[in-house]
Amino acid sequence: MSPERLARINAMLDKRQPDLTICMEEVHKPHNLAAMVRTADAVGVHRVHAIWPDQKTKLSGGTATGSQNWVDLKSHANIVDAVKALREQGMQIIATNLSDTAVDFREIDYTKPTAILMGQEKFGITKEALELADQDVIIPMVGMVQSLNVSVATALMLYEAQRQRQEAGMYDTRTLDDAECQRLLFEGGHPIFAKICRQKGLPYPRVDEEGQIDASDDWWQKIQMNKDSWEHLDD
Repeated sequence: MSPERLARINAMLDKRQPDLTICMEEVHKPHNLAAMVRTADAVGVHRVHAIWPDQKTKLSGGTATGSQNWVDLKSHANIVDAVKALREQGMQIIATNLSDTAVDFREIDYTKPTAILMGQEKFGITKEALELADQDVIIPMVGMVQSLNVSVATALMLYEAQRQRQEAGMYDTRTLDDAECQRLLFEGGHPIFAKICRQKGLPYPRVDEEGQIDASDDWWQKIQMNKDSWEHLDD
């Protein structure tokens, strides 16, 4: 890994916010999914959550332009399982919804561990999701339409969270745990070796302070490949 690549990855890891996330409830249009993940990466979200009951929806490239390689995706079969996982991390659950109980999205304290629920494109947040949320919010609008595209709404809320967190100094100290930092350093700095490890079922070795692989002789022996194997990496 080049020094420039190492510096760029470390700069990203320094800003990651492991206690800020979005949870996409059956958002299924590829361009929306990709745009939401791209925004999440841009504001330092480490992991996003998605509820896909049929397990057929997948995150692909497109407008994400590689962001999916840096943002971890956790899938859930239903909203109950998703919220349970978020609650176990101590997160407040915020849902976007046009209702009498909703408050302006800027009134929320996003410096707290926060998960933002975003609903499906056509129908929005489900009733079950709203019942599980701590607070529903609205994005004030004065035009003829009453809602924004889900990816646009996500961007507005995440950048408000970023603004609050920056003012609170939450981007000044690395908070992502070492294991996750090592995973991203290895996968991002040594992608070919990471692919070999996955193919062979080998654990990732550590990446040292100079961005080089710090592995035992035994690991290097196991990683050896013949020409056919190397060519297979490009398949």
